[in-house]
Amino acid sequence: VAMKKLVIMGVSGAGKSTLGAALAARLGWRFLDADDYHSDEAKARIAAGGVLNEADRDLWLARVHPVFHGSDGPAILACSALKARHRETLLPHILVYIHIDRALADTRLANRRDHFAGPAIAQSQFAVLEPPTDAIIVRADWSTQQQVDAVLAALSN
Repeated sequence: VAMKKLVIMGVSGAGKSTLGAALAARLGWRFLDADDYHSDEAKARIAAGGVLNEADRDLWLARVHPVFHGSDGPAILACSALKARHRETLLPHILVYIHIDRALADTRLANRRDHFAGPAIAQSQFAVLEPPTDAIIVRADWSTQQQVDAVLAALSN
């Protein structure tokens, strides 16, 4: 695959990290999770049920971008990238969008453990989301293997 920087985007609970790790393992690419680059303050605010504003998101994406593009090798980044301008900041060669409905997102977030973003974040995530028109689309209710297969099939076309 000639294109080397892939972003997997979607709302919290869509399964970006799960798909990203599986796809990276399959392709032998580096995997990065944008959540690892949130400031401690942002993580605390989200954990308390608060939301990030655009200035917060801009600072976060400014930390993510050089890490994502900073190596010569191919990379997969799991990142909400909810707005078109967020995706433009990241400059992916390939964009994968995990489509999830609100009910499934709420269920996943309610059952999530070991992550700072809980159920309170869903409303703001769906409110901010600008679904892409230029992405490989997979569904959150597919198995991880079905998602990986669909992305690989799209990449080979």
